[in-house]
Amino acid sequence: MGKLIYYIIYPLLWLISILPFPLFYLLSDFFYFLAYYLIGYRKEVVKSNLKLCFPKKTDKELKSIEKAFYHHMCDMFLEMIKTLSISEKQLKKRFVYKNVEEFRRLEENSPGVIVMCGHYASYEWATAINYYDTNNKGYAIYKNLKNEYFDQLIKDIRANLGTTLINSREAIPTMLRNKRDGQKGSYYMISDQSPKRSKIKAWSNFMGVETPVFTGSEAMAKKLGFAVLYLKVEKVKRGFYEATFSTLAENPKEFEDFKITEIFFKELEKQIKNQPEYYLWTHKRWKFNKKDF
Repeated sequence: MGKLIYYIIYPLLWLISILPFPLFYLLSDFFYFLAYYLIGYRKEVVKSNLKLCFPKKTDKELKSIEKAFYHHMCDMFLEMIKTLSISEKQLKKRFVYKNVEEFRRLEENSPGVIVMCGHYASYEWATAINYYDTNNKGYAIYKNLKNEYFDQLIKDIRANLGTTLINSREAIPTMLRNKRDGQKGSYYMISDQSPKRSKIKAWSNFMGVETPVFTGSEAMAKKLGFAVLYLKVEKVKRGFYEATFSTLAENPKEFEDFKITEIFFKELEKQIKNQPEYYLWTHKRWKFNKKDF
């Protein structure tokens, strides 16, 4: 059944991806109406997260953020599909890297680079860095889907940007193998994931709430001596983004444990507080409470 659905859905997604941008975003508006007003996709999760993170905001303010978020979420979902057919020229126009030279500098001076980013703005188009004549082979770490056909569908969608997609179980073996073989790599890791209960090692005050944090990016950077960058993505206007690299740690072994992770979350928090509608509020980020441990 999964295989059949794959062969039905793929051509439909391709047709969506080649729509002219005005029609493309009109379709996104339609999906917003479905997701927000008819289906109410994860509305209770979104409401709960917003109330938790912005306790001083009025109901009217929270409702405004909520609606703006759903608009953005639908745009981003459609933009992921657009990746199937978007040209290099189009993507470089719509997703602009402002300081690629900092990325290249660390590529040159480090045996590898880890790029930490959050579920903010457009993390789907971030691997367009491969269009900017970088030196290292690019890898994007993701959590694979249980259905092998839908997992392949996600790979097909993202493959157009030229980055090698590897699932989270393959990340550490790939880094170790590349380091051993002298193959430099740049690894994109969405680092605001919520760790499994059994793997919680550290907590951070993120958005005013004590929450467990994923420390894998920092751990591998320290083990292998990889430089660590934060990727700050900003939404300029609908369909257009700007990204800036900032160095979190050029020599990660010099930092005390969990400090790099803490700095990352502070940077991400600044962005969320400035424009909260661009964060992925459907994610159950604050599901664990420290007092229960």
